[in-house]
Amino acid sequence: MTPASRRALTVSALGTAQTLSWASSYYLPAMLAAPIARDLGAPSFTVFAAFSLALVVSAALGPFAGKAIDRFGGRPVLMGSNLVFAAGLLALSQAGSVPWLMAAWVLIGMAMGSGLYEAAFATVVRIHGADSRGAITGITLFAGFASTVGWPLTAFLEAHYGWRGACMAWAGLHLVLGLPLNAIVPRVREAAAQQLSKTRQAAATGPGGGARPRRTEFLLAYVFAVGWFISTAMAAHLPSLLHASGVSVMAAVSIAALVGPAQVAGRLLEFGFLRRAPALLSARIAALAHPLGVAALLVFGAPAAVVFAVLHGAGNGILTIAVGTLPLLLFGPQGYGGRQGLLMVPARLLQAGAPFLFGLLVQGWGERALWASAFLGLTALGALMCIRVPGAPRSDRR
Repeated sequence: MTPASRRALTVSALGTAQTLSWASSYYLPAMLAAPIARDLGAPSFTVFAAFSLALVVSAALGPFAGKAIDRFGGRPVLMGSNLVFAAGLLALSQAGSVPWLMAAWVLIGMAMGSGLYEAAFATVVRIHGADSRGAITGITLFAGFASTVGWPLTAFLEAHYGWRGACMAWAGLHLVLGLPLNAIVPRVREAAAQQLSKTRQAAATGPGGGARPRRTEFLLAYVFAVGWFISTAMAAHLPSLLHASGVSVMAAVSIAALVGPAQVAGRLLEFGFLRRAPALLSARIAALAHPLGVAALLVFGAPAAVVFAVLHGAGNGILTIAVGTLPLLLFGPQGYGGRQGLLMVPARLLQAGAPFLFGLLVQGWGERALWASAFLGLTALGALMCIRVPGAPRSDRR
């Protein structure tokens, strides 16, 4: 098998495994919150509170998982996450009380912290070093269909086997599908590790290498936090916001469903047209997309709802890639996993509170709450404009 074929196989395996991991964790409460709450005799927000707890746990574990990938490679970490996902989902299927529910989601949160995008990105960087942008984009292209696959499959399983059966089915898929897929990831052999070490040393001592200012890390962490906050807030409230802007209920649901395909379209744009553009430029364009969509919706009303959904989705899709590519561009492959895990801690914490916090704004302001998300998007764009690529010619730093 040629190196290109091996690389394509690795990206395909990681992308498919990521689709499974996202579908069985991040996208699970939307379909199962109501039946779980009904069965446990608890309000639905209890299930979402447990999910928020999982996000907090994933934020705490992320830096440690990243450091483990830096040291041992991604194969053992990702395979371990499949086992923990399976254990958490099996525990969830047996939940008979709220404390048990919370404990199950803590397990799932541990798996999320070591088995979602950040871990997959760190894995390909550990294998391919600085030449990982295409692989990162490829993984997100696969996993962009997680909601498209996950929501209908979860709904089907719940309708035929109940929510407990659905959780057990997802647990089984981690064992029979996710585990073998992540096993395809190449081991980091000693020779490869030595070569990567040389690459890291060259990156650290060459142009653009050396210590990076803390200021850049803070700016990146802020950009990722804003992006994840807006994405999660829109996922929770978009249909109601579109309805408040004058779109019918059915049309609002249909238009909101365009966000997923728009994310994939944005990633295809990054993979094709923007592939040769600087990663920082792609991120700036993506950060501008949500504010532009908000302006169109709030100025022109319901006729611009589709424009808003497409711009928001495309921008969010490209920013997901930026989470992987910008730390690589700005800091190089050395210590990538641990650094990226730290950069994503504020994002995961804000993500945990996004549905509740933005819901307060929606309750008080209605669709005008979108001005707040647009403002946040513009501040993220401002932060990106303040970032420069050290060692690059001034004309290339933008």
